[in-house]
Amino acid sequence: MSYERQRIHRMRGYTAGEQPLDATTIKLNTNENPYPPSPRVAEALARFDVASLRRYPQPTADALRDRIAARLQLAREQILITNGGDEGLRLAFTTFLEPGDAFGTTDVTYSLYPVLSEIQGCSVAIVQLDSDWKLPRDFAAQLNARRARLCCLVNPHAPTGALTAPDQLAAIARELDGVLLVDEAYVDFVDPRLRHDAVTLVRELDNVLLLRTFSKGYSLAGLRVGFAVGHPELIAPMLGKTRDSYNVDALSQALACAAFDDLPYASDTWAKVRTERERLSEALRTRAFDVPPSQSNFVLATVPRGAVDAAELAARLKRDGVLVRYFAEPRLADKLRITVGDPEQNARLINAIDRALGCSTAR
Repeated sequence: MSYERQRIHRMRGYTAGEQPLDATTIKLNTNENPYPPSPRVAEALARFDVASLRRYPQPTADALRDRIAARLQLAREQILITNGGDEGLRLAFTTFLEPGDAFGTTDVTYSLYPVLSEIQGCSVAIVQLDSDWKLPRDFAAQLNARRARLCCLVNPHAPTGALTAPDQLAAIARELDGVLLVDEAYVDFVDPRLRHDAVTLVRELDNVLLLRTFSKGYSLAGLRVGFAVGHPELIAPMLGKTRDSYNVDALSQALACAAFDDLPYASDTWAKVRTERERLSEALRTRAFDVPPSQSNFVLATVPRGAVDAAELAARLKRDGVLVRYFAEPRLADKLRITVGDPEQNARLINAIDRALGCSTAR
C-alpha cells in the first residue's frame, strides 16, 4: 500500500545527470568546473577541527554571509546561505507560492523548476522563447495574465548559454506582479568585457532574488553550498521561517569561505573555461554543428543534418567513454548540451565525435 500523496504519486521526479561507473569516462554532462577548487580549500580542510563536529554549525553561516555581502556591497540581511542552489529554489517556492498559485518560467529551462512546482501544488505558466532563445517582449505581461506569483529565469540560460541583460531583467521585474528569481548558477563564466552585473537589480527593486552557487564557479559541487541575494523583506521569511534548521554544515561553511576568499584562483579557472568554450565551439562548428554563442560553461550543439540523430550520437559517445547530455524534448531533440572541459577532455570529445560520425561532417 502506498502512503504518499496522490500528487507525489502521479508526478515525475527530477532526473540528475548520469554519473560514470569507471574512472576513465569523462563527464561533460553535468556542467561541473573541470578544474579543482582553490588550494586554500585543501588547507582549510587540513586545519578543520573534527572535534567541533559534535556541535551544531553556526545556523545562518554568518561568516560566509559577511564575505559575500562585503564583495557585493550589500548588507548581511540581504544574503541567505543555502544547501546548494537547489535549496534556494525550494525555499522560494515554499515561501512565495501558495498551493494553487501559478509559477512562471520559459518553455526550455532547468528541469527542476516544474518538479518543485508540482510538489508545491502549483500550476506552471510557460512562456515560449523566441526562435533565437530570447525572451519575448511581452514576457511579464503573459505571466501577469496567468497570475504567476513567482517566475524563475536561468541567466545565463540553460541549456543554451544565452545571456539576458540586466536592463531587460529590470524591465521584467518592474512589470511583474510577483517575485522574479534570476538563477545565476553560471554567471561566473560570463565574459567580463560585457560588464554584466545583475546585483544592481537587488539594490533597486524589492521583488528580485538572485540565486548563485559554489558548485560551478568555485568547483565545489560536492559540498552543496549556494546563496540567495535580495531585498531584506524577501530574505527574512526564507531565513527565519522556511529554511531548514542548520541547513549548511560546519565543514561546508569553512571550505566555502576558503574558496570564496581566493578570488584570483577562481577567476583564473573561469578565464580558462571561457578560452576552452571558444575553442570547443569552433571545433564543433568546423564539423557542421550549429553552436550559438554561450556565456556559460557549456554549449548547446545542434547535430548536423544527415548525421546520426542526437540521441544516437550521445549513446556512441558514451560507449567511447564521454558523457554529454541529451534532452528528449521537442526543441532539443536534435541537440546535445556539452560541458566545457579542460583542453585534454575537449580534445578527447572531439576525437570521439569524429569516430562516431566517421569524420563525414568536417568541412
